[in-house]
Amino acid sequence: MPRTDNDSWDLATSVGATATMVAAARAIATKADNPLIQDRFAEPLVRAVGVDFFTRWVDGDLVAADVDDHESGWKLEHMPAAMAARTRFFDTFFRDAAQAGIRQAVILASGLDARAYRLAWPADMVVFEIDQPEVIEFKATTLAKLGATPQADLRTVAIDLRRDWPKALLEAGFDNTRPTAWIAEGLFGYLPPDAQDRLLDNISALSAEGSRVAVEAIPHRPQQDLEKAREMMRRATAKWRDHGFELDWEELGFEGERNDVAEYLNNLGWQTVGTMMSELLADSGLAAIPQTNDSVSVADTIYYNSVLGK
Repeated sequence: MPRTDNDSWDLATSVGATATMVAAARAIATKADNPLIQDRFAEPLVRAVGVDFFTRWVDGDLVAADVDDHESGWKLEHMPAAMAARTRFFDTFFRDAAQAGIRQAVILASGLDARAYRLAWPADMVVFEIDQPEVIEFKATTLAKLGATPQADLRTVAIDLRRDWPKALLEAGFDNTRPTAWIAEGLFGYLPPDAQDRLLDNISALSAEGSRVAVEAIPHRPQQDLEKAREMMRRATAKWRDHGFELDWEELGFEGERNDVAEYLNNLGWQTVGTMMSELLADSGLAAIPQTNDSVSVADTIYYNSVLGK
């Protein structure tokens, strides 16, 4: 079913299921022979969600290559390496921000992100997590049952990003006079183009000089055949149904021309540097992911790191 402005989901359906898939990929990456990342909370969170498809993938009972369409530019098989490289990028971003003296962080659409629990934060760090109330409650309850405790002053903001989240963030104690480290990981593709702009506008309005933001964005390709791209996503998940899990991946995003993220941020006063997933993989010593000519592959995703210099 196509997305709407007022749709909802949990961690087993629609956009929420992608957060569980990403957590499953992190769990698999953590169990690699020479792991690039360590996320000990990923696997128990996936198990708590209870999607059998992803649980079997984490257990090794489901082999990604067996459910992938070999002609598609997007494969489940590539996800553990891609998410390891992505996770390392955002982990490093927070580490560098903390070393630079920033003591306030905001994780937008936090999903099953457990950074507040697993990273070595400074003692006086405040971490805000924003997501839908059901997601916030599920993660907090599950991690509490595991005996996990935040390694920073964690303040959850239970609100849909389509609502007045800046007001809710300020009411949770956010200080817009202090530099902040923001991340938007795996988010932009699930926002309409104008909502992406509004999010960046709000981040900028709330940010003091010296703030930093890291985001993930998919490049806009005017020449891309959108129907061909949608067909690629349909084929990528077609075999999933045979294994008991149905997700209309091609219906989760919003189409339409998007502003270039780097240019948009720079116009708002940020200085921005972008790194492609293909570079992150190479820098991490991970195998390359094939790129395609007629659609955007995981390897084309760009990761931006920006600093505000008002």
